[in-house]
Amino acid sequence: MAGLGIGLIGTGYMGKCHALAWNSVASVFGDVERPRLITLAEVNADLAATKAQELGFSTSTGHWQDLLENPAIDVISVTTPNAFHAEMAIAALEAGKHVWCEKPMAPALADAVRMRDATAGTGKVAAMGYNYIQNPMIRRIKQLIDDGAIGAVNHVRVEMDEDFMADPSQLFYWKSEASSGYGALDDFAVHPLSLLFTLFGHVDAVVADMGKPYATRPSKDGGTREVENHDIASVLMRLEGNISAVLMANRSAWGRKGRIALQIFGSAGSILFDQERMNEFEIYRTGEAGSEQGFARVLAAPAHRPYDHFIPAPGHGLGFNDLKIIECRELISAINGDKAHLIDFEQGLRIERSVHAMARSFAEQRWVEVSV
Repeated sequence: MAGLGIGLIGTGYMGKCHALAWNSVASVFGDVERPRLITLAEVNADLAATKAQELGFSTSTGHWQDLLENPAIDVISVTTPNAFHAEMAIAALEAGKHVWCEKPMAPALADAVRMRDATAGTGKVAAMGYNYIQNPMIRRIKQLIDDGAIGAVNHVRVEMDEDFMADPSQLFYWKSEASSGYGALDDFAVHPLSLLFTLFGHVDAVVADMGKPYATRPSKDGGTREVENHDIASVLMRLEGNISAVLMANRSAWGRKGRIALQIFGSAGSILFDQERMNEFEIYRTGEAGSEQGFARVLAAPAHRPYDHFIPAPGHGLGFNDLKIIECRELISAINGDKAHLIDFEQGLRIERSVHAMARSFAEQRWVEVSV
C-alpha cells in the first residue's frame, strides 16, 4: 500500500516543521509507509518552487486551492497565519482530505465552530498542531497524575513566556493585528491550555486581565501603527474537577525563549516541568520524603515512550521538531483508525471557547463560565 499523499500550505516556521515531520516519520518509527510529498503551496509560484525543492515535494503551486482538486493528496497540512486557517481547513475537509492544522483554530469563535462542524459526516481526521502534548515527559506526568503519585491535584500554575515581541523597536507585523486574534491568549497561551486540557480536562470558569506593553510599533513605511491586541495575559481559572489554576502568558518577556512552566500541586506531592528543559521534570512525593525535603529530577529515557524511537540512551534529549514527528505519527494512527494521542477539532474547539471566555472576562471585568 502506498503511503499517504501529502499537501502542504505555507512554508514558514511551522510549515518547515510539518515538512520535516512528513519527511522523517517513516524513518523514525519504521511501522508506517513513507508519506508521498505531493504538492507544496505558497503565496507565489516562484517561492513555492524553491521551497518544494528544499523540502522534498514533487510539485508546487502558487494557488493553495490546487491541492483540493488533486486526488493523489490524502492529507493537507495548514500552516498559514491564523486568519486563513478556517477557510483552508474547511475547504480541505469538503474536498475529502484529512487536515493537520496549526493552532489556534481561528481568530473568530464562529469560524472555529464552522471548522468543527465541517468534520461531521466526513470520516476524515482533523487534528490541531499541539505538539507540546507529545513530549514523553508530559505523557509520563499524565501517567503519574492518573496513578495518584502526588495524590489528588488541587492547584496548577502554568506560565508561558517568550521574548519575540519584547523589543519595542520591532516592526509591526501580522501578529499584532486584531485579525490574527487576541494576541497572547490565542496565538500563544493555547499551548499551555493544550497541556491543561490533556492533563486535567476542560476549563470551567475564568477571570482574566490583559496587558499591552507597547501601544504602537514602527511600521515598515517609516510611520507607526497601533498595536491591536495584547502581548500579556493573566488568568485565574477553575478546571474540571474543581481544580484551582493560574495561567500567565507574556510574548514580550526578555530572556525567555520557550518557557512553559508547569507547577502541579497535589495532596501527596508536587510535579514541576519547564519546556525550556523539556527532557526532564521534577517530582516530590511525601511518602518518600523522610528527612530529605527536596525534589527528585527525572531525565527522559527510552522507558518514556516514544523517546525510544529516537535515542537508545537516557538523558540525551529530544527537540521541538521531534515532538512534531511524534504528532505526525499520531495523526497517521488516527487516519488508520487506531487510538491516537491528538487534539482534534472537537477538543480544539473547547480550547478556543476557553480563550474567548477569557477575552470576554477581560472586556466585562468579571468571572465567566466556559461553555462546553
